[in-house]
Amino acid sequence: MSWIAEVSAIALAAILAITLHEAAHGYAAKWLGDDTAERAGRLSLNPLRHVDPVGTLIVPGMLLATQMLTIGRVEAMFGWAKPVPVDIWRLRNPRWGMVLVAAAGPGINFALAWGFGIAAHGVEALADSLPLAVTEWLLRFVAISMLVNVVLACFNLLPIPPLDGGRILVGILPAPAARAVASLERAGLLIVLGLIFVLPSLVPGFNPLGWLLAHVALPVLRAIFILSGN
Repeated sequence: MSWIAEVSAIALAAILAITLHEAAHGYAAKWLGDDTAERAGRLSLNPLRHVDPVGTLIVPGMLLATQMLTIGRVEAMFGWAKPVPVDIWRLRNPRWGMVLVAAAGPGINFALAWGFGIAAHGVEALADSLPLAVTEWLLRFVAISMLVNVVLACFNLLPIPPLDGGRILVGILPAPAARAVASLERAGLLIVLGLIFVLPSLVPGFNPLGWLLAHVALPVLRAIFILSGN
C-alpha cells in the first residue's frame, strides 16, 4: 500500500473518531437537558465544526510529517478537537449528568470500534467483486479505525481533567476529593503533555502512552475483535 493510501486511511479514521466523539458529548448533553452545544452549532457531524487549529491540524500534521519522513510509518499520534460546550447547571442532574456527558464520547468510540469490526465481514464478503487495491484499502481503513477509536476512548478515560475520565472521576468522588481533582483542570493539558512527551525523555523506561497501549487499549481491542466475530 502506498504512503498516500496509508495516510488517507489514518486521516479518515481519525476524523470520524474525533468528530463522533465530540458530537456524542453534545447530543448527550441535549438529551440530559442542556442545549448549549446545540445553540453553539456543535450538534453536527461536520468535522469542520469541531476543528481546533492547533490540536486538530498543526500538532497531528507535524507528528505525521515527521514520522513519515524519518521512519516511513506512523507509530504515534496525538491531537485534540475543540471541546463541546456544556453548561453543567442546565443539566437536569448536574453531577450525574456530567458523568454521562463525559462518558458519551468514549462510549461512542467503543461502539464505533465494534461497528467497524462487524463491517470487516462485509468487506471480506465483497472482496471478490472489488479491485484488490480497494479491498486492501478498506480492510486497512477498518483496522486503523478500530485501533484509533479504542485508543482515543482509553486515552480519554485517563482520570485527568479535562479528559473525560477526569470529569467522570469528579462526578463520582465525594465533594472534597472531587474539588481537588477538578482544580487540576486548568493545568490538565500541560500534565498530559508532560506525561506523554516530557517525562519519557527525562526518565529512562518511563512510557505511559506505551503502557496504556499495551496493557489497556490492545486488550480492549482484542475483546472487541472477539465480540465482532473476528
